[in-house]
Amino acid sequence: GFVQDLQFLRRTRPTAVNLGWALERMASVFSSGKERSLEDRVDALTRESDAMAREDREMGRLIGRYGAQLIPESGAGILTHCNAGALATGGVGTALAPVYEAHRRGIDVRLFADETRPLLQGSRLTAWEARYVGVPVTVLTDSMAAYLMARGDVNLVIVGADRIAANGDVANKIGTYGLAISASHHGIPFYVAAPSSTFDPDTPVGAAIPIEEREAREVGAPEGPFPVPRGVSIWNPAFDVTPSHLVTAFVTDGGVLRPPYEPAIARLLRREGPPESLDVIPDR
Repeated sequence: GFVQDLQFLRRTRPTAVNLGWALERMASVFSSGKERSLEDRVDALTRESDAMAREDREMGRLIGRYGAQLIPESGAGILTHCNAGALATGGVGTALAPVYEAHRRGIDVRLFADETRPLLQGSRLTAWEARYVGVPVTVLTDSMAAYLMARGDVNLVIVGADRIAANGDVANKIGTYGLAISASHHGIPFYVAAPSSTFDPDTPVGAAIPIEEREAREVGAPEGPFPVPRGVSIWNPAFDVTPSHLVTAFVTDGGVLRPPYEPAIARLLRREGPPESLDVIPDR
């Protein structure tokens, strides 16, 4: 039935909060039209999904506008992880939106894309779309990122998020936590770009975020022959959690959030005006 289908879809991505948020929104529309014909209810669902797509595009545009202000006008080397661009959203993306906006403004941006193992979203997706829009991009394996920072080639890190707890802890693609530690060690700003819908007030801290674990074959046989000896256990969490104290700022559709994060996030979600730590910077 309808409830079972919702639960099935929600279980497909337990870590990400946006899917559950969207499903609840669609379920509310469907349930509110019980007296209407099935055709009318389907039309209502279509209108709601179109509205969410428009909102998603607008949120990406705003994230790009606010995030571009964090990129030096003289240019910057920007490291990212996984894919949080146009291929992952209904618009220009989240983490890549500031990069694209800075590029549009003529700022010299150089993008470094972690491969993002084991599924290689960085090399397969991020690198493809960056090249498509003309942003200079270099791919590196995940284990090379710290050395790239030590060389001085990275000025800032921007990543997306799958769920952000009420205290600012961030669940994102596996490998993000290591990047945040490395960025902190090298004194490099670590930004998380995400729409308001990714902040989950019902999850108090990162430890409460369920972490999806995926099939062993993604690690054991990513391409062709089986590189891991048979009989050896494989651990394959799809996400990790970065503590809020490693995040320099959040770039949202409402502006740039800076610590302390818990009150800033609460005010952002209530939309009661700019949070005390919300830094809304006008266009240059």
